[in-house]
Amino acid sequence: MEKTVLSATLLVLSCLGVSLVHADSLSAPLNVTIKELKVNSAVVTWDIFEGDPVIGFAITQQKKDVHMLRFIQEVNTTTRSCALWELEEDTEYIVHVQSISLSGSSPPSEPVRFRTPKEAEKLASNSADEVTIQQVGQSAQLRAGELIIIVVVLIMWAGVIALFCRQYDIIKDNEPNNNKDKAKNSSECSTPEHPTGGLLRSKV
Repeated sequence: MEKTVLSATLLVLSCLGVSLVHADSLSAPLNVTIKELKVNSAVVTWDIFEGDPVIGFAITQQKKDVHMLRFIQEVNTTTRSCALWELEEDTEYIVHVQSISLSGSSPPSEPVRFRTPKEAEKLASNSADEVTIQQVGQSAQLRAGELIIIVVVLIMWAGVIALFCRQYDIIKDNEPNNNKDKAKNSSECSTPEHPTGGLLRSKV
């Protein structure tokens, strides 16, 4: 009986040991980054090692110098990002990400620190972006106008050249006719006329 209990105990311990080994072998997420940072929200993204048996993720959000944590856990997902909401403006936060498998959780990732902007700074940034967009639109309109002017000038030059070529062809085609007329006129002028005196003599 004691041997049976001992064997069962060893089996349970071995199973726990295997699960602990699997949990320890799960790697922490990589390249944890904060994107789309706004006054009251942000998005955290990360990568994982290929082949890790990950079934979900856990995100820990903490204010700097404050012990209270916000814990976000997502399972049965392959997503690599998570939205952080209800943030306070001009506040520094610390974020960790952990991978979750059937055997446990990975070590936490390297801490990522970020600070939310102030409302005034965000408005100034938005207005600067609007000004930049307007400037880009105006420059695009100017370029379009310049291109239209260039195209019109080129079309006018093409028309002038075509008209010149047409007039040149007409003049060139008329040159042989003019030469024939000149030759005909010169031959008529060179033919001698019979004197009238000879006619009078024959009558006499």
